[in-house]
Amino acid sequence: MPRLRGKRSLAERREARAAWSFIAPWVIGVIFITIGPMGASLYLSFTDYNLLTPPEWVGTANFERMLTDARLHTSLGVTFTYVLFGVPLQLGLALFLAIILNRGLRGLPFYRSVYYLPSLLGGSVAVAVLWRQMFGSEGLVNQMLAMVGIDGPGWISNPDTALGTIVTLHVWAFGSSMVIFLAGLRQIPEMYYEASAIDGANRWRQFVSITLPLLTPVIFFNVVLQVINAFQSFTQAFVVSGGTGGPVDSTLFFTLYLYQKGFGNLEMGYASAMAWLLLLIIAALTGVNFLVSKLWVHYDN
Repeated sequence: MPRLRGKRSLAERREARAAWSFIAPWVIGVIFITIGPMGASLYLSFTDYNLLTPPEWVGTANFERMLTDARLHTSLGVTFTYVLFGVPLQLGLALFLAIILNRGLRGLPFYRSVYYLPSLLGGSVAVAVLWRQMFGSEGLVNQMLAMVGIDGPGWISNPDTALGTIVTLHVWAFGSSMVIFLAGLRQIPEMYYEASAIDGANRWRQFVSITLPLLTPVIFFNVVLQVINAFQSFTQAFVVSGGTGGPVDSTLFFTLYLYQKGFGNLEMGYASAMAWLLLLIIAALTGVNFLVSKLWVHYDN
């Protein structure tokens, strides 16, 4: 019996070594790519650091400075506006197209791939450059408007419309949300629709009483995911505004202002403090989403 126990413990040790060898790359990545940089950023947020000289401890001065930084407040307003309009519009379009595709169209894999493509390209520099050209004074959008006798404005150069062009780009990249919605729709039992049709329910009543309630967990997942992604948006605003956040700071995203402070003005300590502020904002909104979800998200149990 003791020999058997010894053999078993040896096998367990081998299994443990094998398990650690498999997860070691992940553990190393978490320590050196995630936890390490986060710890360094937290330390730098309490320092005055310009990348060229050793950091100098300044305590909470960077966080106090954020209270009176007018451009930071502007960037927060622009970012919240972008999230407030971009996320619901994108999710609404994604859900609409998912419902259409869920009806069993011919060539569904092809359409699904085509609609998913914008999500792969939406955050790329090339698409942002193309978007800037399309909405320029002589761009494709104004050329199409001129065909019907409308003299379009300079969408990018007008502070009233510049942010709207970036919101439109965000809405256009709806593919990932649509695929998730489509997967959720496929999980709804068809018998619910058949029973409601027998009771005389039309398509709208089925959508309101069956589809939406049973799809709320998927909607909640997409909302949380897209809110986090929207707050981290950077490439679109950087390319469209040429890195300035203009005109008149109308496209000054929080991440873009953070980049300007950290790599433009070499105020890395202040930029680190801004990064932690963004983390706290995202964490707080995510927590609120989870609390509010108890009121409208319905699960099978």
